Amino acid sequence: MKNFSTKFQPRDREEKTSQERKLGEEKESIKDDREEEEEEEEEEEDEETRAICEWEFNLSTTVSSSTAGAVSDTLGVIEFDPSDSFVATGGIARKIRIYSLRSLLPQGERSNTASTLLDHASACEFYICTPAKLSSMRWKPGSGGRVLGSGDYDGVVMEYDLERRIPIFERDEHGGRRVWSVDYSHCDPVLGASGSDDGTMQMWDPRCEGGKCVGTVQPSVGRSPVCCVEFNPVIGASIAVGCADRKAYGYDIRRMVDPVVVFDGHSKTVTYVRFLDAQMIVSAGTDGCLKLWNINDPRVIRTYKGHVNNRNFVGLSVWRNGGLLGCGSENNQVFVYDLRWGEPIWVHGFEPVSRAGREYGFVSSVCWRQVGDESCTLVAGGSDGALQAMIFFTFGCTVACSKLILFPFFFFFWAT
Repeated sequence: MKNFSTKFQPRDREEKTSQERKLGEEKESIKDDREEEEEEEEEEEDEETRAICEWEFNLSTTVSSSTAGAVSDTLGVIEFDPSDSFVATGGIARKIRIYSLRSLLPQGERSNTASTLLDHASACEFYICTPAKLSSMRWKPGSGGRVLGSGDYDGVVMEYDLERRIPIFERDEHGGRRVWSVDYSHCDPVLGASGSDDGTMQMWDPRCEGGKCVGTVQPSVGRSPVCCVEFNPVIGASIAVGCADRKAYGYDIRRMVDPVVVFDGHSKTVTYVRFLDAQMIVSAGTDGCLKLWNINDPRVIRTYKGHVNNRNFVGLSVWRNGGLLGCGSENNQVFVYDLRWGEPIWVHGFEPVSRAGREYGFVSSVCWRQVGDESCTLVAGGSDGALQAMIFFTFGCTVACSKLILFPFFFFFWAT
């Protein structure tokens, strides 16, 4: 036994030494991996910090109303025209107001002078009275910025000729239920779509008498309200739909029997869907999240958090050239996200408004101007009627911001 033990002892030592060497190598490998991960995280943090430092702004213009406190001057929706030269606003005031960017920034986009005080009479180019409160608006493609479509609280879709300042089309096919969203296809022939509290998304052709319906879908079995619709701006055959059933849907408009993809990731109502390009969309929900998706894959790519959104429409807009997202918040702030990171890179607060000793207000709508890739304008509207236009420039450039003061707009959505 002694000889047997002595004979095999060197091999045991060799195996032990080999195992220790192997274990040491594994530890070194794990250490190297951890160091690489830490270095990558540090690089990502540095990159994100650089991105946050790229943007600045300063107040340029204040536009106030001479009828302070008037409920009739409230604000709701904001849209840039296709030329990105004009801004349309609407809401419960039953007015569509048209502003030129030149009137909002009289001293120029790159001015760094003191703020200018204006009133609506001088800032607004003109306005059109509407028969009902507006919940949505969209400029019609191919009309040269002449035609603006709208959806209202009475369930009616209308089109207005801004040159003649008269309605030219009316469609009432949602049974009197509020139309939350309208959009137009960018392909030929031009089609319109609307989503409503009646639980349907309807597509229609405004060239047909009465806007004949050419397609209808009911995304949810329970007929949950359709809160948002948007055509793919690049590939005209697809459309995205967001519903109160906590899901977003993608449809091929050539065959709308069933959705081609279902985006299931929000825990509450999906209030907005916006296309970034032909393949990517962003959705917003009253769960306080924005989510990034690929239209061919139902899995969430990235979630953006920071803003507060529990029950109201707070707006969502994408700046496609700059890769930035803008949304409002129920703490009366505007949030800007870079597509690459889930945390906001910039936050701007509206002035708090007090009524009967209580502060209230939230940012209810936002809209990016799409021109350029180094500078852009973000227009945001608040529930108190404030409209602010912020001009962003890359790091090292002078930045301007315009602010319009309107009057209280309460745009509540009772989400389930």
